[in-house]
Amino acid sequence: MKKTMLELLSKNKEKMSQKEFDELFNINEEEIATFLKKIGSERTSYISAEKIEEGLDTKYIGNQIYCFHEVDSTNTVAKFLAEFGAEEGTVVISELQTKGRGRLGKKWESPVGGIWLTIILRPDISPSKASFLTLATGVAVAKTLRKMNIDARIKWPNDILINKKKVSGILTEANAKFSSVDYVVVGVGIDSNLDTNILSGDVRERMISLSQELGKHIEETDIISMFLNEFEEIYNLFKEEKFKTILYDWRRMSETIGSYVKINQPLGKVLKGYAVGINKNGALIIEKDNGDLKKIISGECIIRNDK
Repeated sequence: MKKTMLELLSKNKEKMSQKEFDELFNINEEEIATFLKKIGSERTSYISAEKIEEGLDTKYIGNQIYCFHEVDSTNTVAKFLAEFGAEEGTVVISELQTKGRGRLGKKWESPVGGIWLTIILRPDISPSKASFLTLATGVAVAKTLRKMNIDARIKWPNDILINKKKVSGILTEANAKFSSVDYVVVGVGIDSNLDTNILSGDVRERMISLSQELGKHIEETDIISMFLNEFEEIYNLFKEEKFKTILYDWRRMSETIGSYVKINQPLGKVLKGYAVGINKNGALIIEKDNGDLKKIISGECIIRNDK
């Protein structure tokens, strides 16, 4: 990870003194983290931390925001900063990701025109509960978009859809030690003003942007503020273990429940059936073609219009 952070700093040579740049490759990781925070506090092209902060009504989410023009992945930067003491609620944002990632190691195309951010969390939970944060974040994203009069729907476990096309994805990664969690990073990508025509052929037909749906340019800073406000409310419910409240909203906005689905699991295993519900642990419950009920903890969910 140190090499990746040094590459990021090297791309921002103009934001360092010549002496700082000359000494860059001889400094330790803690000093690298300090440099990252410095660069992340500089002004970027179109996403402004100051404007985001103006719209915040939070107590701790977004108290520290670092904005970059380009990173490989906001999750990677957030994990590095978390290792060196970044506080809960710290947000890492980039206008462009060169190596964005989705679930199961899939590439997430994230060029200029989208919202790519990661929130650092330090919940006092067991590792088994970390995955529920993906569902909670999905609720926060969907509720944010619905405030824009968009009928956003949630596809298990981590996608947000508009008219059955993907507009947002979530990637949650936990750093666990023994029976506790040191930190969790929650990555969120939202196609705000993205021109989906520039995406690769197998992706563009399945994607949609907010600007395409609303027919106008979207102000990213406003959306980020709205989302962070919504996220803190949902996250507080999570920390208070009010899972039923979160699940109620998830089920209410679900695109998955009631649909016939195909679940691709590791080692080529495939399950098919009707999605009939989701349990308190966030597992999807499907009724297989033979009538048996099956609990799905993880996998790629594909909603089928036919069997």
